[in-house]
Amino acid sequence: MPFPTLNNVPALQPEMLSNAATRAVEELLREGESANTLASYRSALRYWAAWFNLRFGRPIALPVPPSAVLQFIVDHAQRSTADGLAHELPPAIDAVLVGAGFKGKTGPMALNTLVHRVAVLSKAHQLNALENPCQDAKVRELLAKTRRAYGKRGDLPRKKDALTRDPLMAMVDTCDTSTLKGLRDRALLLFAFASGGRRRSEIVGADMKDLRRSGAASFTFVLAHSKTNQDGADRPENYKPVQGKAGAALGAWLDASGIADGPVFRRIWKGGRLGGALSAAAVRDIVQARAQAAGLPNDFSAHSLRSGFVTEAAAQNVPMADTMAMTGHRSVSSVLGYFRISPKSQGATLLDGDHPHAV
Repeated sequence: MPFPTLNNVPALQPEMLSNAATRAVEELLREGESANTLASYRSALRYWAAWFNLRFGRPIALPVPPSAVLQFIVDHAQRSTADGLAHELPPAIDAVLVGAGFKGKTGPMALNTLVHRVAVLSKAHQLNALENPCQDAKVRELLAKTRRAYGKRGDLPRKKDALTRDPLMAMVDTCDTSTLKGLRDRALLLFAFASGGRRRSEIVGADMKDLRRSGAASFTFVLAHSKTNQDGADRPENYKPVQGKAGAALGAWLDASGIADGPVFRRIWKGGRLGGALSAAAVRDIVQARAQAAGLPNDFSAHSLRSGFVTEAAAQNVPMADTMAMTGHRSVSSVLGYFRISPKSQGATLLDGDHPHAV
């Protein structure tokens, strides 16, 4: 039986994409990435273009030779010399990059930033099906040895402290219940922690359509899309209970603000007018401002809510399966990356006679 044909639809060539299909692929790739990821890619590529033009006197063009990537690494990574730590980026170029807004400050990059920018350049070559200089043996070895050198010097970034129950409640106590701002901040902090240590993007992306209310102080938050579930698959762990103190705070915020649809957490303008959804940076600012108001050390970030949930769950002997269902992690090694040793750790009291497992 012959296959049907359509006279009014031109046949495509299977060995090459049409212009329309190429645009569709690019649009799907962009849509599949988070806004934060796309912003970080753009920032990294802008920096590569500016650095390359200043360093080599001509615009960047793909593919970039491996020698240029090696130069980028030694320009931005510190190494030990007889005269102390050094890097190769000329001060005049460094000053121009900072003055034009491509860098925040003069000096070497943080190692994480350097690794990320090399990874973004690698991604650009992969997407364009070009020979990838970042996979060159010398580039890979130099990056690996650079990481090891930073580790030997103890120069790796220190993870922020975990925002466990006690410091969190101290921050919550600074939130009054007579203003919308106080109600919002209280609800945001407790919601973010109690629903499994939500990321900033998940907090600002929380929408009323994702909330199911079953009482004055009882909610279920449906986290359909997250970093660990980027396909939006319907999984049992998508459903996060928000109850008790957190549920009561969320209910109080919603009742006072009158929010019935759209973003759960909003900007608040003068006079108590509600604005649009908070930005990810605003979540960070709320955490830091409330920590400062509570007289806590300046060692907390928005991500401290996530490590705080994992650390507190371990301290209170919550089963690992329950913890992972709340955080959304798919592997034990991933969730353990958020664990911080707590003063409540049973491992710290093994020599004490009153240890619960002592004999």
